[in-house]
Amino acid sequence: MKYISGRPREGKVVQTFELTSDQALEETLGTTSAYAKTWAVSCAEERIELCRKAESADRKDRQALAELASLEMGKRLDESLSEVDKCASLCGYYADHLAQFLRPKRVVDDNAFIAIHERPLGIILGVMPWNFPYWQATRFAIPAISAGNLAILKHAPNVPACAEAFAKTIATAAEGLPLLTNVRLSNEQVEELIGDDRIAGVSLTGSTKAGRAVAAAAGKALKPSLLELGGSDPYLILYDADIEQAVEACFAGRLLNAGQSCISAKRLIVDERVVDAFTSAIRLKAQQLSFLDSKTHNDDELGLAPIAREHLRDQLHSQVEKSLAEGAKCTLGGQLPDTAGYFYPVTILTGVKPGMTAFNEELFGPVIVICPARDTEHAIELANTSSYGLGAAVFSKNLAQAEEIASLRLEAGACFVNTFVRSDRRLPFGGIKQSGYGRELAKEGLLAFTNTKVVWVEHQEN
Repeated sequence: MKYISGRPREGKVVQTFELTSDQALEETLGTTSAYAKTWAVSCAEERIELCRKAESADRKDRQALAELASLEMGKRLDESLSEVDKCASLCGYYADHLAQFLRPKRVVDDNAFIAIHERPLGIILGVMPWNFPYWQATRFAIPAISAGNLAILKHAPNVPACAEAFAKTIATAAEGLPLLTNVRLSNEQVEELIGDDRIAGVSLTGSTKAGRAVAAAAGKALKPSLLELGGSDPYLILYDADIEQAVEACFAGRLLNAGQSCISAKRLIVDERVVDAFTSAIRLKAQQLSFLDSKTHNDDELGLAPIAREHLRDQLHSQVEKSLAEGAKCTLGGQLPDTAGYFYPVTILTGVKPGMTAFNEELFGPVIVICPARDTEHAIELANTSSYGLGAAVFSKNLAQAEEIASLRLEAGACFVNTFVRSDRRLPFGGIKQSGYGRELAKEGLLAFTNTKVVWVEHQEN
């Protein structure tokens, strides 16, 4: 297994990184475990100051961090800048709310003093993906460290430079304290590390396959795990939807990060009475989008970024071809371009039904999948016909009905009405079914790796 820093826009490798040796990993565990108990009893003010300094470091190095992400992962510069801003905002959020979230809760009892404390577990391993190299790492590490844990980061093999940059940001904020260590590990090393007694829990964002492996290892070791896995988010465009609004939201939700997001709009379930109008409108919009310049990385243009890795582009194209063989129709794109880099065109598949690859599987890239529905009930049925349950959206002018569908009828961790699904530092984030379990962000994310501890002090008789 190799960690490779490449240039997806140009289709080339720049640098190869060695794996962390077993000896170096043991040294990391020794240093981290030696400091874990000290950080566990650190005061709230010290942790708040850490968050403030991390926020400041993100803002100070904003441009450099963003340019690195655009180089190594391939995303548009404006999206990389937004990602760094979001990381800084998360750090500021926990600085503002940490004391409140961790304040012991008092239970009133005439005969005893009872308090409920949230205490850290120890060292938490984070196995993170490449698609948002800073955001994913930040939303794992900052809550875990703020709760009094220490963090070991195992990032994706294709963003090693971003991982190092993130670790440097935390190191700057920590002023030398071993709060987070970046390591490059094989899958076998990860499994062994989860089983190590010094690791208290593991957080993974990644594929369902990876989630099963991590959950199995954590379960074997009787350790808590948090899994944010894949998604095939359904967006329901009902008969009375504002078509222009729905097209804008679905287009943005599908093509953010070139479609490489767990919560992008992957299945557009459209009432058959408006499916032609919707398809024509979104096709017109998609036709206007061109590829980014493969040789430019510090750009301001709003073009389509490449797929992060060549084999992922090949996998996406294979899924498109399978769907066509199964009966779907391609009205735009669908062909590998003759250009440098790992680009894939905006592709529109129509007439997609349950059983087809584009319906059943997660398509990680700029493929717009349109599924016709007979009516609202059929749309809800199609939405829930999935092994995934991360996000969902409903588009309708009848807000009362749309809210009822979102809150009561759809099987997902987050349901939005008349806009696209996104994560927010103030809101718990996660899924159900094959999309994982546990919640990140907000108060729930801070407490994901804590021990809810009851302290009961009986009153003494005078």
